[in-house]
Amino acid sequence: MVRSDRTAGQAAAILCALALWGGAALPAQARGGAVAVDAELVFAVDISYSMDRVEQEMQRDGYVQALTSPDFLNALKSNALGKIAVAYMQWASYSDQDVVIEWTVIDGPESAAAVARKLKNAPYRRAQRTSISGAIDAAVRMFEGNGFDSSRLIIDVSGDGPNNNGRIVTQARDEALAQGVTINGLPLVGIREWLGPADIKDLDVYYEDCVIGGPEAFSVTVRDTRSFVEATRSKLVREIASGPVIGPEPSLFSRTQAKEPRISCTIGESLWRQRWGN
Repeated sequence: MVRSDRTAGQAAAILCALALWGGAALPAQARGGAVAVDAELVFAVDISYSMDRVEQEMQRDGYVQALTSPDFLNALKSNALGKIAVAYMQWASYSDQDVVIEWTVIDGPESAAAVARKLKNAPYRRAQRTSISGAIDAAVRMFEGNGFDSSRLIIDVSGDGPNNNGRIVTQARDEALAQGVTINGLPLVGIREWLGPADIKDLDVYYEDCVIGGPEAFSVTVRDTRSFVEATRSKLVREIASGPVIGPEPSLFSRTQAKEPRISCTIGESLWRQRWGN
């Protein structure tokens, strides 16, 4: 289990809301000494070799701008506590993940700007293979004993290709969902003018059917460099907002998985074997 006291986080959120209504001071910690937050969110970003420098810079800048946007900060304040815990992890193969930003509380403009600044100044790198399952498994482990307690555990997966390394992506997804984790997606589709031998053109469908899941899970498709910042901001707002988000939902949002799979969830592995034989 990711967290054995899931109900404790929900109870803490309710108590905090009651405290707000009654004008009492908010509790600083949840049961067991963990710091109570409204949500815990892991940004899991693809740095495989298919992600060229333009894509990586666009991906990074999307998160930097989203974290400091007025819409995000307003959504943050809409919660009972007005603070979330975030971590930023880069991933490639099943055994290759590195945490660029360790668990950090964002509770207002100053802390959001500090996280954005650290992220903007972090070095770039690229690595072999694409393992979404490895990213999910690593992110789930990050929730364990992280010192925070909330009723919402979210993994935010972004990338430009299907799983082709490690265990099958649906195995990792289903185990994460069974532990109360929600997985949202940010697939990059058609950003590059070319498709490599391990790429698929219907990556948005793949993410919807094979990657995302959990309560209120959704995927946001990015199809050009201009829309990445807006897509990241809109998705982050919807992930942390405590109530309905005002305004129309962008057409690039997809909230539900198909009832019947429209694409093979092992297509990445099949393409890799066809090209390289392993």
